[in-house]
Amino acid sequence: MAASIEDVAARAGVSVATVSRALRGLPNVAPTTRGRVLEAAQVLDYVTNPTASRLAVGRTFTIGMVVPLFTQWFFTQVVAGAEAVLATAGYDVLLYNVSGADGRRRFLDRMPFRKRVDGIIVVDLPLAEDERVTLAGLGTPVVTVGLVTGHFPSVSIDNAAAATTATRHLVNLGHERLALISGVPDDPLRFTAPVDRRTGWRQVLVEKGLDTPMELDVPGHFSLAGGAEAMGQLLALDDPPTGVFAESDEMAIGAMKAARELGARVPGDVSIVGFDDHDVAEFFGLTTVAQPVRQQGAVAAEMLLKALAAGAADTPDRVVLPTRLRVRSTTGSVRPSRRERDLAARA
Repeated sequence: MAASIEDVAARAGVSVATVSRALRGLPNVAPTTRGRVLEAAQVLDYVTNPTASRLAVGRTFTIGMVVPLFTQWFFTQVVAGAEAVLATAGYDVLLYNVSGADGRRRFLDRMPFRKRVDGIIVVDLPLAEDERVTLAGLGTPVVTVGLVTGHFPSVSIDNAAAATTATRHLVNLGHERLALISGVPDDPLRFTAPVDRRTGWRQVLVEKGLDTPMELDVPGHFSLAGGAEAMGQLLALDDPPTGVFAESDEMAIGAMKAARELGARVPGDVSIVGFDDHDVAEFFGLTTVAQPVRQQGAVAAEMLLKALAAGAADTPDRVVLPTRLRVRSTTGSVRPSRRERDLAARA
C-alpha cells in the first residue's frame, strides 16, 4: 500500500501541513525540519498527490483574480505580475473576467469563487458599499489593485499626482492650450483612474489660470482607434491645442498616428504625453508617465500570501507605488501654430 502524507508526518514528527509546505519548498519551514520531512518521504517512497495535499491542509492553493477588460494591456500585465509570485509559492490562478455592467453584476450576484479559492485579488473594479460587504462576507482574504476601499488591503499609484506631472511637463514647455484624451463617457464600470487623471490635468490648468473648455476634453475609449478619432476632433477645432495629455499610451499612439496623417508635426505642431509606459512606448518615442504595472500585481500577490500565512493584521493597509515621467521625442517647446505660420507668411 502506498504511503500517505499522514505516514510521512508521523515518521518526521511534524504536522501534515508542515509536510505539505516542506515538500513544496514553501517558506517558514526550518531547514532541519525540512530535512526530516524529505528523509521520511524518501524512506517511505512517498509520491506527492497535489489534490490530497491540498485537502489535507484545508486549502485549495488557488487564488481568484477578478479582472475587467482582460484583453487590455494594463490588466494582462497585472495578472502576469501576480501569477509569477503566486506560481513560485505553489498557487494556481483562477481568472474571472468581468466584462461590462452585466458581467460585473453576475460576478457580484453569484460570487463564483465561493469555497474555490484561498484568496482574491480584485483588479481596478470599483465596489459599492453593499458589494464590498458581500465580498467581505465570503470570509476569504481580499487584496485590491488600483482600488482603495478603506476595508481591504490595496496596492495602487497616485493617478491624480501622476497626471499633474504630465500636464506640468507640457505647461513648462510653454503650452497653454492643453487638451485631454480621456476614457469612456458614462463608464458603466465606474473606473476611478480616468476620473483621477482628469482631476490632475484640470488642477494644473486651474492653478496656471488656463482655460479648460469642454471642447478640449475628448473621449478616447482607451483604444488606438479611439485616440485617433479624438485627435481628429481636436485638430479640427478652429483653435486646436498645442499639447495633449492622453490617459493611456494606446490612446496617445492612436493620436500620434492621426496627427501625422492629418499633416500635423509631432511635436512641432502638437506635443503628446501618454500614460503607462506600454511595452511599445519607447519604440514610438512616446513621452509618458511610467507606472509599475507588473509590480502592482506582484505586490498584491505578496500581500495576499502574507495575509494567508500570518493573518490580515500583519498585512499593510495600503501600498502606493511611485510613477515617473519618461521624456522622449513626442514633446517639445511650443511653436507657432500652422495658422500663425500662414498669417506670418502672408504678411
